[in-house]
Amino acid sequence: MNEKNSLLAYAQALLDLAKENPDVVALEAGRGDATMSRLFREAFPERYFDMGSAEANMASTAAGLALAGKMPFIHSYAVLSTGRAYDQLRQAVGLGKLKVRICGAATGFSNYGEGAMYQSVEDISLMRAIPGMTVLSPADANEAAAAVRAMEKIEGPAYIRLCGNPTDVITDENRPFVVGMPYVMKEGSDIVVFATGIMVARALEAARALEGEISVRVVNVPSLKPVNRAAMIEAAKGCVGVVSAEEGNLVGGLNTIVTVMLSEECKPVGFIGLHDRFGTSAGSYEELLEYYHLTANDIADKVREIYGKAKK
Repeated sequence: MNEKNSLLAYAQALLDLAKENPDVVALEAGRGDATMSRLFREAFPERYFDMGSAEANMASTAAGLALAGKMPFIHSYAVLSTGRAYDQLRQAVGLGKLKVRICGAATGFSNYGEGAMYQSVEDISLMRAIPGMTVLSPADANEAAAAVRAMEKIEGPAYIRLCGNPTDVITDENRPFVVGMPYVMKEGSDIVVFATGIMVARALEAARALEGEISVRVVNVPSLKPVNRAAMIEAAKGCVGVVSAEEGNLVGGLNTIVTVMLSEECKPVGFIGLHDRFGTSAGSYEELLEYYHLTANDIADKVREIYGKAKK
């Protein structure tokens, strides 16, 4: 399967947007090579601000630029762009309802060699908790590029989480990114798997492995806030059980969305994600996904478990 880097696709889409919209500016926290914001610097040096390792200052500066009529996109590792700058994102950007766009690079375990300090597993819950914050989690490079276009139109602040490693391309590059809407990637009639980010590809792999045993519907949830409740209910219609899959902490993540929105449907639900844990160092990305049970096999096992419960 074709692989592409979502961060690179995001950076190239941001360049295209900046060519059309002179108000678009980029801010960086000293990690332009890792976040790919260096491409913006090379094309528009007068509209690029490297703040050094000072994410809080970067967020405050972005708020000021937004008040001056600019559309700032700020960049750092996800654990820093959301965690280190949280106070400024809440107090200045969130309360001000400002059109600041936050890019969280190297989400989940994609910073596999850096250990827990740089592996962001709680960014979804942090950003979803800020009133008015839109939270996007594209499944691949195509969706990351489409999300940039969507972010231009969003009123108020928005956060996008992006994997730092090449991932399978599984979506149509011509499909527009509709904020709030989940959509079916594969039809099925027994169990529905709601997945976000890199876990969508793994859910599809699990569904293929279960063909002939259990019919699995796979639903991509690239928008984690807002989420259209009616669309989520419709996506689960006819299935006897539900599984959610995400590369992050289960507290406040996709599983919370699924549980709340399907609370009246009375279906057995299972979760794939981190159970109140930090990350750790490893020799490869895949090694960590296996260690934390975030593989296609783990999704398949969870589907079997939930299907068994539903049939009792």
